[in-house]
Amino acid sequence: MTATQANQPSPEDAIAKTQARERRDALVRRVTSISEMREAILLAARALPPISAIPRMGKLDAAAFRAHAAKGLPFIITGLVGKWPLSALTPQTLRERFGELRVRARVGDYINTAFAPDRAMQDMSLLAYLELVAGNTQDLPPYVGNLELRALNSLCYWPAYFNKMGPPRFWLGPSGTVTPLHCDYDDNIFAQIWGAKRVFLSPPHHDEFLYAREANALLFGSPFNPEAPDFDKFPLARQATMIECVMQAGELLYVPAGWYHQVRALTFSLSANRWARALPLALNEDAGIKAG
Repeated sequence: MTATQANQPSPEDAIAKTQARERRDALVRRVTSISEMREAILLAARALPPISAIPRMGKLDAAAFRAHAAKGLPFIITGLVGKWPLSALTPQTLRERFGELRVRARVGDYINTAFAPDRAMQDMSLLAYLELVAGNTQDLPPYVGNLELRALNSLCYWPAYFNKMGPPRFWLGPSGTVTPLHCDYDDNIFAQIWGAKRVFLSPPHHDEFLYAREANALLFGSPFNPEAPDFDKFPLARQATMIECVMQAGELLYVPAGWYHQVRALTFSLSANRWARALPLALNEDAGIKAG
């Protein structure tokens, strides 16, 4: 046995670790199990009305937001994010004030390895990252994504739409950075702070057409690319609804739990999101899966 093999967990240990994580995740969300929550989301999605566009609406208070979110459909809120102090900064200001922040950039082919545990990452300062992408000539630029940057938190005024939220996660990169098609089984609010991004969305129950694969109990990825559909390789994807929208600076997108989404930066962009850590609003307090 090699040293590498000796350090690898046994299949039994890996299963036990996965089960322990799922129990913790269920406890945080106060549900009986993550798998039952997923099934409830898929079942509820089958009753959703078809939509062809993502509606935009003005600022909502928490009660109005939850009433809309309970319908299980995505929507965009305007007139909110543009008032954040972070929205008023520029990339140059970010460089000058926060250049020493440590970041972790996705490098190489991070699309085809998006949901692999060993995808390539590179640690550097924010200043080094900005200089790296300024000189980048690759089709797929390095991407700072899904990263906590606590120094920026005080510059964002998140609405209290969810009773319980995870920490803000930031996404920074030039035109061409991509988060491939996937779904999270938590409600999500996504703030476009600078720049523009194209988003494709598909409802939860269309996972059967998207060749979805489990990364973990709350995250499923799809190899299908709605921007360059290969229906010879993925014929079932012809049946999947894909709704396209372009997020502009200052807009907030609500992505209900279980909705597949793919995101591409059309310009240099800064975004941030927060996931709920509670029963998804579309389940309307379903007593059947709530833990006692």
